[in-house]
Amino acid sequence: MTVKVLVPTPLQKYTDHKAIVNSSGGNIIELIDALETSYPGIKEKICDESGKPRRFINFYVNSEDIRFMDNENTALSDGDEVSIVPAVAGG
Repeated sequence: MTVKVLVPTPLQKYTDHKAIVNSSGGNIIELIDALETSYPGIKEKICDESGKPRRFINFYVNSEDIRFMDNENTALSDGDEVSIVPAVAGG
């Protein structure tokens, strides 16, 4: 199963400067683990100490926010597109 992952610019230093990578996983947690295997160091930037996605990192599966789905347990299917989007704050 292949999932397309859109990587934000600040994290591309972990993906050999690629904006789009292919990975796998049955859900978001498994996808993050697969990304860490392929691109060491990325997990600590997108997950907290308990292994869950950080509050300021948003994940979208096919443009749907996982917070309105099943959070990090959101199921993935072959061909899905996952966007990793750092939250932006300002005023």
